[in-house]
Amino acid sequence: IRPPRDGGIRYRGLTQEQVNILPVDYEIEYICRGSRVIVGPKVRKCLPNGTWTDMNQLSRCLLVCSRSWVSLENGRVALHPPGQPIEGTVLHYSCHAGFLLEGFSISHCTKLGKWDSPKPLCVCEYKKLYIGALFPMSGGWPGGQACLPAAQMALDLVNNRTDILPDYELELIHYDSMCDPGEATKLLYDLLYTEPIKIVLMPGCSSVSTLVAEAARMWNLIVFSYGSSSPALSNRQRFPTFFRTHPSATLHNPTRVRLFQKWGWTKIATIQQTTEVFTSTLDDLEERVKEAGIEISVRQSFLTDPAVAVKNLKPVLGTQTFKTWFHLWQVFKEKLYGKKYVWFLIGWYADNWFKIKDPAINCTVENMTEAVEGHVTTEIVMLNPETVRGASNLTSQEFLAQLMSRLGGKNPEETGGFQEAPLAYDAVWALALALNKTVAPLRAKGWTLEDFNYNNKEITAEIYRALNTSSFEGVSGHVVFDAQGSRMAWTLIEQLQGGSYKKIGYYDSTKGNLSWYGNDKWIGLGPPADQTRVIEEFRYLSQKLFVSMSVFAGLGILLGIVCLSFNIYNSSIRYIQNSQPYLNNMTAVGCVLALAAVFPLGIDGLHVHRSQFPVVCQFRLWLLGLGFSLAYGSMFTKIWWVHTVFTKKDEKKEKRKHLEPWKLYATVAVLLAIDVLSLLIWQIVDPLHITVEKFTKEAPKEDLDVLIQPLLEHCSSEKMNTWLGKLRVRFSYRQGLSVGGVRLLCVCVVYGYKGLLLLLGIFLAYETKSISTEKINDHRAVGMAIYNVAVLCMITAPVTMILSSQQDASFAFASLAIIFSVYITLVVLFVPKIRRLITRGEWQSEQQDTLKTGSSNNNDEEKSRQLERENRELQKIIQEKEERVTELRNQLAERQALRSRRRPSGEGKLSRNNCHNSRLPLLYK
Repeated sequence: IRPPRDGGIRYRGLTQEQVNILPVDYEIEYICRGSRVIVGPKVRKCLPNGTWTDMNQLSRCLLVCSRSWVSLENGRVALHPPGQPIEGTVLHYSCHAGFLLEGFSISHCTKLGKWDSPKPLCVCEYKKLYIGALFPMSGGWPGGQACLPAAQMALDLVNNRTDILPDYELELIHYDSMCDPGEATKLLYDLLYTEPIKIVLMPGCSSVSTLVAEAARMWNLIVFSYGSSSPALSNRQRFPTFFRTHPSATLHNPTRVRLFQKWGWTKIATIQQTTEVFTSTLDDLEERVKEAGIEISVRQSFLTDPAVAVKNLKPVLGTQTFKTWFHLWQVFKEKLYGKKYVWFLIGWYADNWFKIKDPAINCTVENMTEAVEGHVTTEIVMLNPETVRGASNLTSQEFLAQLMSRLGGKNPEETGGFQEAPLAYDAVWALALALNKTVAPLRAKGWTLEDFNYNNKEITAEIYRALNTSSFEGVSGHVVFDAQGSRMAWTLIEQLQGGSYKKIGYYDSTKGNLSWYGNDKWIGLGPPADQTRVIEEFRYLSQKLFVSMSVFAGLGILLGIVCLSFNIYNSSIRYIQNSQPYLNNMTAVGCVLALAAVFPLGIDGLHVHRSQFPVVCQFRLWLLGLGFSLAYGSMFTKIWWVHTVFTKKDEKKEKRKHLEPWKLYATVAVLLAIDVLSLLIWQIVDPLHITVEKFTKEAPKEDLDVLIQPLLEHCSSEKMNTWLGKLRVRFSYRQGLSVGGVRLLCVCVVYGYKGLLLLLGIFLAYETKSISTEKINDHRAVGMAIYNVAVLCMITAPVTMILSSQQDASFAFASLAIIFSVYITLVVLFVPKIRRLITRGEWQSEQQDTLKTGSSNNNDEEKSRQLERENRELQKIIQEKEERVTELRNQLAERQALRSRRRPSGEGKLSRNNCHNSRLPLLYK
């Protein structure tokens, strides 16, 4: 057997001398030199007939062509004959669907071990556009677990659509950012400095998006986020190329403001953690509520421990995200929940977040459930609630079904980013539609999308304009962006009712429409007020007290009428005539008027309309004023006349022997005229009007979010102090005259000169207490009445000033003062007269009494004056005698002193005794 060309034979186990004759069943092996390989049988076996196996097949040493030609990326290679690519091998190339073959479809392997044509390429039938994405598959917010499958779903649908980017294919190059800005920085530079060029960047969480968006403008890249809510990203100067399908956290604020207005709130209180997302959200809320005319009355913040902030917060409303039980536990401890409070919380947590026990907090699930009951959450609508087929031709429910299929049956609640998955899905669609919109404008300028590089600002500007004007229906709802690149979306409004969240409405911020279900429930009768509502409540006089005083006043009026009738009927009786019955009649009429003032003093809002009450105030004032003038004026006139007559000198008394009644009546008329004139001027110049006195707010008896504002209305005038003699006096609308002294004669405080009349009356009564006269036989009783009135005035005036704000006490004190004054006056003046006439039977007329006694009254009076004259003459004689005796004693004392100096002591003593004895007859003489 001979070896092949460029090859040899290996004889195993034989020496060189033994290879000439080989045994049966012996096997030889062909080997080739260099890089050649055996083609054909490599081993032959010696047969018993002296031949070798497979002698009909030729074994050759041939060169092998490059094996790289045998495989084709995105295509298929067929070898003829199959096996190794050696001399004579023919390769047939073909590409997969969607790819085109560039080069020769057939290649031959030559004797030199070379292919006779270059290797072809299977290029994509569409030009690729690359998207660099950072999906947080782990970390603080592993949103990429659901958002990445949703984005890939969108890419598959977009690439299969012939009406969207027909000449291009979108490809996603993604990394796990772990929601960490540090990790994202490294991955960002990997995306930027490695091929291929990325036309758009897609970060996830807010912290990573802030980093990427701030750096991307240096590379003229559009940044499109699907999971960033920080309001800070809405700064166009800082992030000029940033867009997002996740609405800004400030999108909650228009919904909140709309609810504030719906419930009629004008004041709110806020508490927030000092992180960028919450601080910027609250700054935006502050601007919006200010435009709506709503005031933030309390604003509290905290870093980690909310205890102090919650304790300082006594709000009507709070807005804050409670991420831990510790935050909510502070609210429970401070009792800032229930029918008086409404908390607005962020709604991005699980529905049972408050039921997950925190072992570090000594609080039960029941406590937490009680604290959060009734709170309202606002949450961005991330899944279209309506059955609408949008740009992807999928409804929201169909999208969820396909997403669940991609997730492989994972629990949605345990899959990060499941709620945001529709946003990632719509983000890819928004990019595809925007890129598709830029094809024609770019073509008109001589550019294509594949011409994009990091220095091409024009293509970036076209993509920016296309995104800024995007508007389509997605699985997350209507997709549209505001001037800051943030998504405008619906807001879901939920309320915790009975431990579970219930949808109570939606708010469309793009159109300002509130869809309200009307199924909101509250612990109280309705939404609590924005502040503790103050209910104005007027204080009314106790009706029992008013009726009691009215009964006593009525009985007093009846007594006054009886006394008046008695005095008029018996006016012809001498005893009655000697008491000046006309003045007594005036006293009785004045007492009746004063008692009648008790009724208007007790009239309040239960009886008279407010507009009519100034008339009641004037009526009350006139009754008191006229009653005082008639009652006290008539008594003062009597006591003044008695003092005038009986304290004059003898020669003037003789001129007043006869009493002239008209002068008494004139005196009363002058006092009455002064009152009438003063009241008229007061009523015309400065009429009484109603003023309201406010008291300290009071808590209601029931558990209501209200405070009671007690009010008490008084009758007053602009220059009240002037009219009342510089005293601060009010006439109460609700309870009657509250300051000014005793109501019968307490007008003395109202009119300054009446105080002088009272003091003068007391003085005159004291001076005339021992005088007796038949012309006015009851002047001592008048003095007692004046004492009574004065004492009650001095007691009542300060007391009623102190009790001016206590309607019942003030009215009772004033009414009792009037009643006591009147009763005492009537009893003192009239009861003794009635008793005398009854007990003595002196009912005869004045004529009968005159026939019997003649002028006995005048004689008695003349005799009294004569006796007084004789008494004074005797007193003068006695005084003269006493003066004479004193003079004589002085003379004797001088003589005795002179003698004592001339005589011895013993003799002198005897002489003095003799002189003393001899002086006795002289003294008596």
